Amino acid sequence: MGLDIRTPIGLMFGIFGLLLTGYGVATSGSPLYQRSLGHNINLEWGIVLLVFGGVMLWLGRRSWSARR
Repeated sequence: MGLDIRTPIGLMFGIFGLLLTGYGVATSGSPLYQRSLGHNINLEWGIVLLVFGGVMLWLGRRSWSARR
């Protein structure tokens, strides 16, 4: 079997990060961000989720190649 849990977690966070980053880019400059002191929170956290998902995928791939 050998499915590492980091692979599906990385995919899930990567997809969520992609969606949130896309929404942040699409709504850039919107008055929606006045409540958060002008910070585009969706874009910032989307990037954080993308990085985390990428790290999890990388760790999952690394352990898969080490087992072979």
